[in-house]
Amino acid sequence: MRYCESPYFFQRRKTREIVIGDPACGGVIIGGNHPVVKQSMITCDTMDTALSVQQTLDLVAVGCQIVRITAPTVKDAANLENIVRELRAQNCFVPIVADIHFKPEAALEAVKWVEVVRVNPGNYADTKKFAIKEYSDGQYAEELKRIEEKFAPLVLEAKRLKRCLRIGTNHGSLSDRIMNRFGDSPLGMIESALEFASICRQHDFHDFKFSMKSSNPKVMIECYRLLVARLNELGADWNYPIHLGVTEAGEGEDGRIKSAIGIGSLLCDGLGDTIRVSLTEDSPHEIPVCNDLISLIPKLTVAANVNSRTQADLRALTSAATGPFDPFHFERRATPEIALNETVKGGGEQLIRVVVTRATWDKVAPKIRPKDDVRPEAVYEDLNVAELDPTQDFEINCETQLVTVKDGVKLPAITAFRLLAAKLKRLGRNNPILLKDCINFEGGRVCENADFVAAKPPIHLGGYEPLPPNLALLQAGVVIGSLLADGIGDAILVRGESGAGLSLRLAYNILQAAGCRSFKTDYVACPSCGRTLFNLQTVTARIKARTEHLKGVKIAIMGCIVNGPGEMADADFGYVGGAPNKINLYVGKQAIKFNIPEAEAVERLVDLIKEHGKWVEPEVH
Repeated sequence: MRYCESPYFFQRRKTREIVIGDPACGGVIIGGNHPVVKQSMITCDTMDTALSVQQTLDLVAVGCQIVRITAPTVKDAANLENIVRELRAQNCFVPIVADIHFKPEAALEAVKWVEVVRVNPGNYADTKKFAIKEYSDGQYAEELKRIEEKFAPLVLEAKRLKRCLRIGTNHGSLSDRIMNRFGDSPLGMIESALEFASICRQHDFHDFKFSMKSSNPKVMIECYRLLVARLNELGADWNYPIHLGVTEAGEGEDGRIKSAIGIGSLLCDGLGDTIRVSLTEDSPHEIPVCNDLISLIPKLTVAANVNSRTQADLRALTSAATGPFDPFHFERRATPEIALNETVKGGGEQLIRVVVTRATWDKVAPKIRPKDDVRPEAVYEDLNVAELDPTQDFEINCETQLVTVKDGVKLPAITAFRLLAAKLKRLGRNNPILLKDCINFEGGRVCENADFVAAKPPIHLGGYEPLPPNLALLQAGVVIGSLLADGIGDAILVRGESGAGLSLRLAYNILQAAGCRSFKTDYVACPSCGRTLFNLQTVTARIKARTEHLKGVKIAIMGCIVNGPGEMADADFGYVGGAPNKINLYVGKQAIKFNIPEAEAVERLVDLIKEHGKWVEPEVH
């Protein structure tokens, strides 16, 4: 199975075009050769027409091209008529997506007024009660027939009104039927979406796109790759567009890094027609991150003018039966364990290590306290590291030799490190690899596109002008995160961030976001919408203030029962809006405490963490 033309060459996936709204006055065309489209979601109550209109206008003002609005009930769906009418009266023709979960009748109302209806197969016309049941083939077929009876009316109405659909499955919100047959897995997500797509095709309806979202970037990447590979197997006319997003990414640097890993890596592989960066912040903050991610992709993908020998190597590796990693199942590349210095080992079963330059070490070392988790583990200049040019032939006689890509190689970093891993595999070597967020420089400035590499020798390690912080963070997340998601990498070095302390913490945050190390509390927080039953930003800050010292604990903060408990996925504890001013607390996916007054809920969450032996008192500095 193949999910892209090549893991070494960038070639955007060819998808069918879908027209959403009127492109002449604010609508968009997705797919084909059209630019990637940016999407976001308003956060207010859908019944508040004025605020819904204002939040939509605010999003459009910063460049949002598709706006999603939740419609949990028929009453909410009916009010979309008023919202859309007021927007059009103000000359705003941005396409509107109605977000539907549990109620097919709400979808049939919403499709009258909006350009797109999003359905989640795990909730729409199916059940999710975490029930265990064995289905015979006959029973399974009967369930599919029942689902078609509920979904087909929406398909026919969308076809009649020339609307579009988004078939969006989410990790953790699969139906009991899918869970019992496929488990809570990428394969289950794919099969769930394909069932609904097949119903669309039975009625000759093709104006739909897919999404496969997860709060875990590695799971999200696997899902999209597997989806596209399955679509390719099904035939050329299954070339439906793809919407990318890491759901419940969180806020601040963590949310941006998770999105960079998940969305950025897939964009670099040529996948994705629309994107959304889901942040637990005001929605307009999401669009600049979308812009930055899209702008980075040309710089982080292979240039067409690499020399003929390198092109031949890349083509040969592309056509090889096996590559340097399995794109559909994460497995860390096997390497021998080695000593990086007198106290730290890498490779093998060791943690992925954080390396810094001598200049960074000199700045941060005096500030490190004995119990600090964020600390340099090795200095680049002190390492016995072989700097290799994967575009040339090389020999490695010892598998315990740490290797990396040489600065100045005329390839983007992702391609260069994948090529290095592939050539090592071809030589029968499993040397540990040190990853870098950048290997090329433009006249002293970080630049991944070989077209712009300066003729003069690149500056080695220090002394170059760094990227702006917003781009440095995303570039490091895309480059290092993509490779870690491939299973490649035993140590990492971040150089694109200007501040020494910032670059060190960024390295650890990337490892945490990629699921490689846990040095702090991990939060899964939904981005808020009209279903949310409390102020997510305020509550998230309150929970963080009480729990951010709990290393290795994962806490989900969900605004409503749509996103919790299912989409909390593998969180240890959950804080979920159950009713207005009432909170339900979860351990895993099991509700333990119900209808707790919001004023007490954070402390009750702390009590629950204590009951399960996960609490430690914060240190007083």
